Amino acid sequence: MKKTLSMFFFGIFAMTAVFTLFGCSATTRSISPDEVMHYDEGYDFSDKNAIVKDLVSSLIAKPPLVARYDRPVIIVYGVANRTSEHIDTSGITDAIRQEILASGKARFVNRVQRSNIEKELAYQYGGNVSAETRMLKARQVGAEFMLSGTLRSIKKKQPKQFRLKKKVLMYYSLTLELSNLQTGLIEWTDSAEIVREASKPFIGW
Repeated sequence: MKKTLSMFFFGIFAMTAVFTLFGCSATTRSISPDEVMHYDEGYDFSDKNAIVKDLVSSLIAKPPLVARYDRPVIIVYGVANRTSEHIDTSGITDAIRQEILASGKARFVNRVQRSNIEKELAYQYGGNVSAETRMLKARQVGAEFMLSGTLRSIKKKQPKQFRLKKKVLMYYSLTLELSNLQTGLIEWTDSAEIVREASKPFIGW
């Protein structure tokens, strides 16, 4: 009897070990950046792609850019993060700049690399570069418009009460503004919103 019980418990232990081994093994796979995937209610790359697509479509289809054929110059002053999460909003502005450049509707001042541009010009005038090939000073193009924005979020949780799962409602809003640097007027503004509900069990991995 003792031998039978020992074999029984050994079998259970062996099966548990096998399930644990295979269940906890790491796996990887490649996915398309365009594939929509959400693991929780938080902001992710799929959200970035969606809001960038919506806002760029609005910006190039409305005044002032829709009526311009001379590719006006824009400077990007970033997106302020007003959420409770650590979100690198430079990824948003980089994607927006890339999409607008690809549309051919505008050009951008390279604000991030200004100090490096100044260093390169200083080097060219330091005596090592021929006068025929060095860039002329005071020839940089001034921006006509400034692009800026704000990313906000609101998180709502279900009231505490007995239930097997808890629900979280997450709201994100990205607002962009295109300002005329000469007049100070906002020439265009629009926002993209994302609302997501997540349901999580109280007990789990």
